[in-house]
Amino acid sequence: MVLKNTFSPHLSKMLCFYFFFLSQLISAQVKIEVEVLSPFLDANKPLFVALDYNKWNPGDPAYILNKEKENLYSIVLENVPSSFEYKFTQGSWMLVEGTPSGEGLPNRSFDRNVTKSSIVKAKILGWEKQVAYDIIVDNIPENTPKDAEIFVSGNFNNWESGNADYQLKRNIQGQYTTRIYSDMAKLEFKFTRGTWESVEARESGKARPNRIIYRSSDINNKSVNVTIEGWEDLMGTLHVYSLFDFLLLFAVFQGILLVIAIPLIQNANIEANRWLILSIIISSMSILLYLMSNFQTFVNRFPGIVILHDFIYFVYAPIFYFYLIKLLYNVHFLPSKWYLHFVPFMLQFFVYLPFLMQNDKRFLLDLMEQKLILTYIFGGAGIFGLLWNVYYWYLFRKTIVAYKLEFQTNLSYEQNLNYLNTVSVIQFVVLCFWAFSIVAILVGHYFNIDNIRLFENSVDLTWLAFSIITYFVGYFAIHQSETFKAQPQKISIFDDLLETAVNLNQKVVANDPEHIKKDVEKLEKFMVDHSPFKNPKVSLSELASQIQIPSHLLSKIINDHYHQNFFDFINHYRIEEFKKMVIDPKNQNLTFLGLAYEVGFNSKTAFNRSFKKITNQTPREYLDSIKLQ
Repeated sequence: MVLKNTFSPHLSKMLCFYFFFLSQLISAQVKIEVEVLSPFLDANKPLFVALDYNKWNPGDPAYILNKEKENLYSIVLENVPSSFEYKFTQGSWMLVEGTPSGEGLPNRSFDRNVTKSSIVKAKILGWEKQVAYDIIVDNIPENTPKDAEIFVSGNFNNWESGNADYQLKRNIQGQYTTRIYSDMAKLEFKFTRGTWESVEARESGKARPNRIIYRSSDINNKSVNVTIEGWEDLMGTLHVYSLFDFLLLFAVFQGILLVIAIPLIQNANIEANRWLILSIIISSMSILLYLMSNFQTFVNRFPGIVILHDFIYFVYAPIFYFYLIKLLYNVHFLPSKWYLHFVPFMLQFFVYLPFLMQNDKRFLLDLMEQKLILTYIFGGAGIFGLLWNVYYWYLFRKTIVAYKLEFQTNLSYEQNLNYLNTVSVIQFVVLCFWAFSIVAILVGHYFNIDNIRLFENSVDLTWLAFSIITYFVGYFAIHQSETFKAQPQKISIFDDLLETAVNLNQKVVANDPEHIKKDVEKLEKFMVDHSPFKNPKVSLSELASQIQIPSHLLSKIINDHYHQNFFDFINHYRIEEFKKMVIDPKNQNLTFLGLAYEVGFNSKTAFNRSFKKITNQTPREYLDSIKLQ
């Protein structure tokens, strides 16, 4: 009895402490029981609770509710604060509780000072009405592995290639389906088999752009039926390259052959051909880079390859312009401000450089997400590049026209430079396709039209047309004889007049009508007596030397007195001589072409063109008309 009385106070204190600790432990726990009275939005996803003290994470695995029985779920929260706010979700804020009519609910709250019980009972009466897309894949490639798992990845899940929440399930009809909840105005996505190496592709094996769904005003479930054409890692060798790819590869190999052949075969126009070879190298490399950028295999290894071919926007045109200047004009040095032609290229290089040096995976993800800054930079480069090339196309035409006028002022024959006109036409076609591509993508962007396939085809046609230029320029450059070099002119805003052939010993002749009349008579007598026009390559300076008249005065006489240039003046005499010879019985055994050569023309084309211009008839029409007389 004495022992009992001694121990009793200590035991009482221990029991009091135990019950106090137990009460505090129980009060630090909160059990939430929720009755789900509205069907889950996604029957395959669990129920979560998101709280303010877990940073409102809607899909934290530590806060999954356990199913106690049908429609009843619970969770025990340990070490909770005295008050907190919470909501129920199915793993994301696109699957969150709401009212029976689909409206949003305010946050639920718990306050220990208000709610004495540690058990909280709640009911889910509905879910917030969200934008939902039912993705239905009707067909997949035949070579898809039987055990393959197919996922959808997009800007709605940060482009995770193998997110289990977005795995497609196969239904009894053999279709693969999943549901995406997203209120984004523009949904972009692709299908994978779990990795970006096994991403979907075009049937040809080329990388396909992101699929796009534009949100409409109707937020009810929208079914999107698609077909997966191919997988980039499962394309057979015979199916990898399309006809388009082979044509571009042919252009690249042809460019390589021309770079080797031109300096070995052609000894004329050497300085001009150096610039031509440089332009062929740049165009061939750009075509190859564009072709490689269409295949995800290369893009995965070096994502920067998708923008490397953009550098041709600002570097090709100035180099081709220098080729024309060296080919057609008597210049030995570049313009003093030649570097200004490459300022846009240098600006583009420094703007692109950070993206080329960026982490490969980060840059690839940015491309997938089509971040706004990338759209502005690369899209802006495309638009400005188009304007830059339109300006240079204008320079090309201006250069050729100015050269032709200078040529006709000094020479009486035609050079085979028609290929430059053909190249000019092809360049114009390239610019048209380029402009159409830009218009197509802008219309699709501003009017929410999915015209990616149209844009792709237009871009492909742009590069295909561009690849033809190499063939024409290179082939004719190999066979081109040394061209007549005209006096240099200021054509570009970046050019200056480098060389002017000024004869310091040239005497200035007064504009004396009597003197000019004598020179005209002298010229006409010489043309009749000596027929210098029969020389196919007679030039202004050569004729001036023969009749002992300064070339600049002879040019003035022909322009002012006959209202012709030297080219037409000489051809007029040739046509008149042809008319005499064609009715001469001695020449009945000669053809029109034979007679044309006899009077000084160097080609059938030059003869026919000049005859039609001067007589307004063809040679055959002229002959028929004199037979009727």
